[in-house]
Amino acid sequence: MNILGIETSCDETAASVVQDGREILSNVVASSLKDHSRYGGIIPEIASRRQMELIHPVVGEALKQANLQVHDLDAIAVTQAPGLIGSLLVGISFAQAFSFALGKPLVRVDHIKAHLYANFLGFNDPHFDSFLELPRLPAIGLVVSGGHSSLFYVRDFTYFVLMGQTRDDAVGEAYDKVARILGLGYPGGPIIDRLAQKGKNDEIRFNCASLPESFDFSFSGIKTAVLYHVQRAPVQDEVAATKIAYAFQSSVVSVLVGKAIAACQKKKVRTLLVGGGVAANSELRGRLSARAKEEDIQAFFPPLSLCLDNAAMIAGLGYRLVKKRRG
Repeated sequence: MNILGIETSCDETAASVVQDGREILSNVVASSLKDHSRYGGIIPEIASRRQMELIHPVVGEALKQANLQVHDLDAIAVTQAPGLIGSLLVGISFAQAFSFALGKPLVRVDHIKAHLYANFLGFNDPHFDSFLELPRLPAIGLVVSGGHSSLFYVRDFTYFVLMGQTRDDAVGEAYDKVARILGLGYPGGPIIDRLAQKGKNDEIRFNCASLPESFDFSFSGIKTAVLYHVQRAPVQDEVAATKIAYAFQSSVVSVLVGKAIAACQKKKVRTLLVGGGVAANSELRGRLSARAKEEDIQAFFPPLSLCLDNAAMIAGLGYRLVKKRRG
C-alpha cells in the first residue's frame, strides 16, 4: 500500500511516499527557515505564503523520487493538527482536492503522534538501523520540539493517552529563547547543543521546575533564570556563553530523562519512543539511552533526518489509520 503524506504544520512544506507503513520511497522537505531567521522565529504569514508556492512542486518531486504515478497511490495522509492555522489549511486544502480528484481515501493525522511513529520507519537500505529492530508496543512516547513537550502512553498506533505536557514553554521554544538571550541566532537548539558540548562548569546552576507527582514539564522558569543571570553578568565571550549553554542544557535534559524513565516505570513498559526536533539533541540522546539501558528499557530515536518535521511520519501513521478504518 503506497501512502502519500503531506506535512505543512509549521514552516516546512513536505511530501513523502511510504510503502506499507514502513519503507520510505521518497521524503522531500522544502523549508522556509531562512525567510524567518532574521525575525528570530517563525512568521505565520510568511510560512503559509511560501507553502502555497511550494506544495505542488514538492508533491510532484515526492512522486518522481518514488518512481510512482498518481494512480499508484492508495491513500492520501495529511497533517490535521496541531500547527499554524494558515499553514495547516494549505496542506489540508491541497490534500482534499488531490484526494477528490484521484478518488483516493483521505486520512487526517495528528502531527505530535506522528513524530513517535518516525521510529518505525526505514529506507530501502539493509544498513539502515531502523530495519534491524522494530520497537515493541506498548511504549512510553516522549515528543520534544519547538512547539511541544509531551509524554504519552502508547498501547497501539491508534491508542495514545497523554500523561504529561508542558505547562508553559515547549522545550525547543526555551532553547530558542535562551539562544536569543545569548545573541546566538535562530534556531537555538543546535547552537546551544554545540556550545554545551565544549565543556563543563561548576560555577553556574539553573533549575527547571520539578513539578513533583506530575509528568508535566515547565521550562519558562529556567529561561527567565538565564535572562536574569545575563543581566547581572553580561556575556563577554564564547567561554561565558559555553558555560551558560552547558548549565541550561544539563538541567533541561535531566528533567526530560527523569520524567520519561519514571513514566516507563509507572506503566511497567520496556519501550521508550522519542520524537520531535529536540530528539536530535546529542545530550538527550546520550543520557537517555544510557539511563534507559540501566533500567532495562529500550530507547528508540529516529534518524536525525526524521526528527525534524517531515511527511514520511505522516504517511507512515496514515497507513496504520487506513488499515484500522478498513478493519
